[in-house]
Amino acid sequence: MVDILKQFDEAMFTIYRRAKSEAKYTASIFYNMLNDRGGLATAKYLINLPKESDGYTELHLRKRLDLTVEAMIVEDKRWHSLFTEDELDKARKRLVKFGYHPKDSV
Repeated sequence: MVDILKQFDEAMFTIYRRAKSEAKYTASIFYNMLNDRGGLATAKYLINLPKESDGYTELHLRKRLDLTVEAMIVEDKRWHSLFTEDELDKARKRLVKFGYHPKDSV
């Protein structure tokens, strides 16, 4: 379980770096949350918010929902065991609500 958590943390930092380089969006709050809480706690916090975060909105405006936490976890089966079915469903519904249709899980 420790290995998957390390891998998940790295994947979260990777989407931060990709958003910065590919979408020209520096998600400072997200970066700070990752350092303070770790990847899994940050993801669970963001997914369980009653509405999307400001960072999610920014990525939506830049047409890069593929760089959201929601897309990362829904589209990669490696992470599914870290989340409840309810959390995966919330993430999936948020993506679809904003017109993003997740790719089949890899």
